Amino acid sequence: MSSGIPSAIPGPIDPPARLLMGPGPISAYPSVLRSMAAPLVGQYDPFMTAAMGETQELYRRVWATRNDATLLVDGTSRAGIEAALVSLVRPGDRVLVPVFGRFGHLLAEIAERALAEVHTIETEWGQVFPASVIEEAIVRVRPTLLALVQGDTSTTMNQPLEEIGAICQKHGVLFYSDATASLGGNAFEADAWGLDAATAGLQKCLGGPSGSSPLTLSPRAVEVVNARKKIEAGIREPGDASAPDFVRSNYFDLGMILDYWGPRRLNHHTEATSMLYAARECARVLLQEGRDAVIERHRVAGLAMLRGVEALGLTVFGDVAHKMNNVVAVEIPEGVPGDAARAALLDDFGIEIGTSFGPLHGRVWRIGTMGYNARRDAVLTTLVALESVLRRFGASVPAGAGAEAALDVFREGADSPREGASSSREGADSSREGAGSSREGASAASPAPEV
Repeated sequence: MSSGIPSAIPGPIDPPARLLMGPGPISAYPSVLRSMAAPLVGQYDPFMTAAMGETQELYRRVWATRNDATLLVDGTSRAGIEAALVSLVRPGDRVLVPVFGRFGHLLAEIAERALAEVHTIETEWGQVFPASVIEEAIVRVRPTLLALVQGDTSTTMNQPLEEIGAICQKHGVLFYSDATASLGGNAFEADAWGLDAATAGLQKCLGGPSGSSPLTLSPRAVEVVNARKKIEAGIREPGDASAPDFVRSNYFDLGMILDYWGPRRLNHHTEATSMLYAARECARVLLQEGRDAVIERHRVAGLAMLRGVEALGLTVFGDVAHKMNNVVAVEIPEGVPGDAARAALLDDFGIEIGTSFGPLHGRVWRIGTMGYNARRDAVLTTLVALESVLRRFGASVPAGAGAEAALDVFREGADSPREGASSSREGADSSREGAGSSREGASAASPAPEV
């Protein structure tokens, strides 16, 4: 008797070959993918807890911080954002969110769902905020917390953070930044810039899959989290805290997550073992190449793509002086069907690029050069394919100009101007101590390491 359930069983997963040159996710480092095939162990196996400790130390160096509270939140980058905001923001707290793209709106929404009194300031998409504008808003709003995206891939803009921490400390405000799309490919100095909390994802410049969110908290932020601590009844012990204004999420309660990662190893969830392996390998690869070298590789690859699309006659969107190293947005030429052209690029060349959101949807393409794909052959292949597709849809483009302009940048290599490169070498220098690898062959013009 038939149950009505189809009997066919699909074969093993077999994705098509793709070169992911959009705003993320991107093609992962080969060694990251290999690490995910490593055998599983129990969550309290000594190997597992040692791997957790190693991962914490690696990410302290990636973030350029001495924060003990540096760990992973199991889930996509949004999980890290939500854990930070729901744990640091009490109902009724004022939160200030400067919005310069889609992901500023996301921070405001998550803070609102945490029952904060949310205040926003906005600037035109394609621009960033001067520090003076943010300080004026802090003085006016008097928030408990400032939530600020560093690199917003929806606009490709990179918000300067260097002066913001001192402003927040001056006015007694906690400073949180979403570095999902920027960490690893752009300068980020958690301690030197006065961050109280920051979160990221693996699927951008860190060169891994989505599914794990690195997070770091300053001692000041940990005090706030611990003041809201409530251990769930099934694992609570005599004397455990039970704050009346406890975090309203169980899964994203950083108080319990800190105890899970800390010496107490208090059971909260079962760590996503394969994602831990992936996150550990992402950080290991970055530090082995050298943090400065990786940022420089992103800068050069991003500049090569920028010069390449300009040479094809495409108009770059936004304030280029504040563009992220790892993604560029270009105006879709008049008469070219944006979605059809992207589909042709994918179908015929196996290359993925992105469109954008809100006011930029259908107006721009976003082309990423990040992680494993921040390398010469990926940039040149994408530009040659893009030129072919543009011609097919009737755009007049100079033959070979994009690839030649990009090659010029790669030939110049480290002699190119350092637009927005690292502003502080202190954290980067410390990140190289004991990295176990020579810098030889890791220049910005070189391919990404085959690891």
